[in-house]
Amino acid sequence: MPATLHEHALFAGGPVLGGVHHLDAGIEPHAHDFLEIAVIGAGRGRHVTSQGEHELRRGEVIVLRPGAWHGFRDCAGLTVANCCLSTQALRTELAALSDIAMLRRVLWTDPVASGTHGVAVTAVDPAAAEEAIAEIGLLERDLAADQARPGRVLGRLVTVLGILVDGRDPEPDTPGPAVHPAVHPAVAATIARLEAAPEDPWRLDDLARAVSLDPAYLGRLFGQSVGVTPLAFLARLRAERAASLLAHSTLPVARVGAAVGWDDPTYFARRFRTLVGLTPTEYRRRSALAGAAVKNHPQSVTTAPPERSGGGPGAAGAARAARSSRPR
Repeated sequence: MPATLHEHALFAGGPVLGGVHHLDAGIEPHAHDFLEIAVIGAGRGRHVTSQGEHELRRGEVIVLRPGAWHGFRDCAGLTVANCCLSTQALRTELAALSDIAMLRRVLWTDPVASGTHGVAVTAVDPAAAEEAIAEIGLLERDLAADQARPGRVLGRLVTVLGILVDGRDPEPDTPGPAVHPAVHPAVAATIARLEAAPEDPWRLDDLARAVSLDPAYLGRLFGQSVGVTPLAFLARLRAERAASLLAHSTLPVARVGAAVGWDDPTYFARRFRTLVGLTPTEYRRRSALAGAAVKNHPQSVTTAPPERSGGGPGAAGAARAARSSRPR
């Protein structure tokens, strides 16, 4: 069962972390309470998620929403470059990324889609992947600098995202670059309302009334922008918030469910497992084990453990830790 990597232990107050890693051993399944982008370079390995496992290919891009889990196995010379975004920052200083349609699809729409368990796997041109990996290497350097470089870090992040967007295959039946409409103001207002109070007993009628639209019309607009219905988006948001509470608080599991809007413990457990791939109890147990490891070995435990001795660093990335220990 996966351990959980925690934003508070890795980000050191910054909104972004990243690094380039070369794996000759597997990485045990692990979850995150932050968003991770993993770009696959040369080498061999298999990717493990709640949906199963598959052989990795150069140029694959894996995006994991908070609370999602994955791992790597049978790695041999596998290059994995990670760019990770703080969940808190995605709601504050990085929130504007969701206003850019092409980035919204990468960071929100694809991994939030129904049945993905918060994990989206796409592909870019291998040359684009190598360019992104090189840029993430520069991001790692800037993060490890003695003097903070927030402007450069933000610039590297935007460049990495731009490379990955430009390197994706064109939309089917689209002769030129794909055109994604801007977020409708009613959709943006609905997202903000749900993020501000996911625990409220929202209904589509309530959300539509708040933006003076017909419920069916709001549902269509929301689906066009986000890829799921408003209530499906709310369910994913609740699961992500619940994952954070399970990892960082001592609230009983039933109260965690109630805190995010699922008052019935049985329904909470079922919905959480559907969206995350683990029961709330399993998720908390593995989070506690990972937290104890970080407490006992704060300088060395910044990732899920390798499958066997001699393994490479973890695939979630911890450039901050690189100042005093090996890269993640």
